Amino acid sequence: MESDSYPRPSSSAVTAVMRGNRRVNTRPERRVRSLLHASGYRFRKDYRIDIPGARVRPDIVFTRKRVAVFVDGCFWHRCPEHGISPQVNSYYWGPKLERNVARDERVDEALHAAGWTVLRLWEHVPPEDAAARIIRALVSAQGNASQAIQRA
Repeated sequence: MESDSYPRPSSSAVTAVMRGNRRVNTRPERRVRSLLHASGYRFRKDYRIDIPGARVRPDIVFTRKRVAVFVDGCFWHRCPEHGISPQVNSYYWGPKLERNVARDERVDEALHAAGWTVLRLWEHVPPEDAAARIIRALVSAQGNASQAIQRA
């Protein structure tokens, strides 16, 4: 149950629109996955990873290499290039988007501490570039040795 200290959406219409936003299988995710699959890479999508202090569902997971990939939306995760701060209902959107960013940081740190390599890619990154970056991370991943958290 959501805490009463958080602001609520301004209307039921806003709530309906928010519920309509996909959590998985967004177009950028599907394009990147398609390129990875065509290149011969196999992975799990929306795979739950249980780590101390968190349950995480990265968009793309390479379990053996311990690489977790997130394809983040520019609005929802506050992209420095394309993220906007809504002017309407800013009392609601500001804290909500800040919580998303804080959650992303906690998740990244928890995964890294558990030995995972974390890649966060913005939805505006061309799918070919995103897939190439993921492949480079997979090639350089050495068993369970985690790498720094990467943001592109």
